[in-house]
Amino acid sequence: MGPAGGGSGAGDELRHSGGAWLRAAGGAEGMGAHLGPVRMELATAHEGVLAGTAGLDSLAELGAVRESWVRRVESARHECGALAGSLRAVARAQGETNESVRSSFSPVARRTHGVER
Repeated sequence: MGPAGGGSGAGDELRHSGGAWLRAAGGAEGMGAHLGPVRMELATAHEGVLAGTAGLDSLAELGAVRESWVRRVESARHECGALAGSLRAVARAQGETNESVRSSFSPVARRTHGVER
């Protein structure tokens, strides 16, 4: 870019790479996968809690808290999956837009000494 933000004309090209978007999508999917076993881990952790605690009022609250965490984890997993899909869509759309813009300029591009400018 030139000093005022304009192109210098010396080989400047606006190029899009989907790499960052695709890496972010992979990260979101990875986080969702990491959250996958949490539900079973919570169930396993709570198995021994019930033994020897019959009649305690706090058991109902403990169960409610556990279910709240299960809902939150499942919601986070769903959000990770949706986010990954959205990030991939952005990468795809930007790539298509770049191609469309490049194609729209080809009729007016002038050739000088066999080099398209």
